[in-house]
Amino acid sequence: MRILGVNALFHDPAAALVIDGRTVAAAEEERFSRRKHGKRPVPFSAWELPERAAAWCLRRAGLRPQDLDAVAYSYDPRLARSAEAMGLDDPWDPLRQTYAREAPRFLAAALTGLDPAVVRFVPHHMAHAASGAFAAPGAEDSSVLVLDGRGERASHLAARRVGDRLEPLYAQELPHSLGLVYEELTDHLGFLRSSDEFKVMALASHGRRRLLPELRRHVYPTGDGGFRATAVPWHELCPPRGPEEPWTQDHADVAAGAQAVLEETLLDLVRWLHGKTHHSVLTLAGGVALNCVANSRIAREGPFSRVWVQPAAGDAGTALGGALLLAAGQGDAPEPMTGADLGRDWSDAELGAWLKTAAVPFERPPDIAATVARALADNGIVAWFQGRSEYGPRALGHRSLLAHPGHAGNLERLNDVKGREQFRPVAPMVRAARAAEIFDGPLPSPYMLFVHDVAEAWRDRIPAVVHVDGTARIQTVDPAAEPLLARMLAEFERLTGLPVVVNTSLNTAGRPMVDDPRDALECFGSSPVDLLAIGPYAVRRGDLFRGNGEGDV
Repeated sequence: MRILGVNALFHDPAAALVIDGRTVAAAEEERFSRRKHGKRPVPFSAWELPERAAAWCLRRAGLRPQDLDAVAYSYDPRLARSAEAMGLDDPWDPLRQTYAREAPRFLAAALTGLDPAVVRFVPHHMAHAASGAFAAPGAEDSSVLVLDGRGERASHLAARRVGDRLEPLYAQELPHSLGLVYEELTDHLGFLRSSDEFKVMALASHGRRRLLPELRRHVYPTGDGGFRATAVPWHELCPPRGPEEPWTQDHADVAAGAQAVLEETLLDLVRWLHGKTHHSVLTLAGGVALNCVANSRIAREGPFSRVWVQPAAGDAGTALGGALLLAAGQGDAPEPMTGADLGRDWSDAELGAWLKTAAVPFERPPDIAATVARALADNGIVAWFQGRSEYGPRALGHRSLLAHPGHAGNLERLNDVKGREQFRPVAPMVRAARAAEIFDGPLPSPYMLFVHDVAEAWRDRIPAVVHVDGTARIQTVDPAAEPLLARMLAEFERLTGLPVVVNTSLNTAGRPMVDDPRDALECFGSSPVDLLAIGPYAVRRGDLFRGNGEGDV
């Protein structure tokens, strides 16, 4: 079966292609359109489809729209209730539902040759659940927990996977939503809702949990697999913050309280689910599963021996989950993901042609990994563009900015380069074999979805990646899966004695992660980055602005 998955209705539009149960390609529309998150999550944009991402997925496999056996649309309007009936203040939601019902015709118009009859509506949270339970390795018998802002009529799903089936166990009906509560706080603190929730998580580390008792009155588990979460009086807890205003201790304290009550509620849901299934493996999906602090507490204090989080846990991941769910229903055994590198790539020759067209000076060193390691050891900042781009919001060593972790000033330096708030941390990547001696937490951690305590002996050695609370959100690098990255890390350790490199996403504030060579060159040319490592080629900032002319392949 050739199945295209599409996420479009709320935010983070994306497409994924599954053939005979195997994930062939997956990409988010923002990487093509260069609009952060693809679009804003308002009813007036619900008609917009991931046209470019879908067309690329098909081209990757050499397919035409008419070759598809099915298209999975990750929302089922037949399950929806009116916003008023669900207790939501969303007067334009009927427009969103109209667009959802017309999705087959919109898709047929966008993908010329597609038969609208092959479009299938997939329940939103079942698509999320499949993106976890079916994509995780070793999860044939596992539990899955989904939490986000909203789906058709719920904000949560607890389920179990048995073979190639998903069995729902409990769904929390709206208006109660942990995701919406966190979104409301994001807006109250002056950040962009449905976009900047991770900033609240980072700010929470600077706060005290003094407001936790008050927040427990509004957000709490009910003990039966559900919870209550609605109408938190944020204005009574702290004054709102304007987008350009500095944050105060009160803002940090309310963030800390909200983070704590989220973690407590999630732990109760996890324990209830384990009591129903007695599985050893838990998979997580939904936007709330991008909260790596909460994930770590689930892994540390929860009853499951292994926790796996979908790297595209937000709505973008429902494109993949919807396709996997339809594939499993048609008898195609879903294959686990082997990595998040499911997007676009270019051959060495193609990258060389891009550089020549751009008329930038470049070189092809004997080993780009060694060249980068030397630049990092000299405290340079490196833009790293290698292989297929990542699916999901994390830079995992394919579209990354790299730096030396041993200089504390590199945190401020990188936040300045990217135009970010200074309270936000940057993350370390580390060879998997060295991780346990430096970081305490779930290992391996290839997708940067957990936080780890940094060993006391290492905090002064790698200060740039140690957050204010002594933690780091790490990425472990397996040489078998990422040989080039592992070689660069090994050479950097040989030069510096440090097996860790700073890794943050290759983009600037408010812009999507770099995806194609043009994006890489634009980002490099407009930011104080010392070296661009693009495929086997090196572009040096000094050479670029000295006008040395075109380099040789």
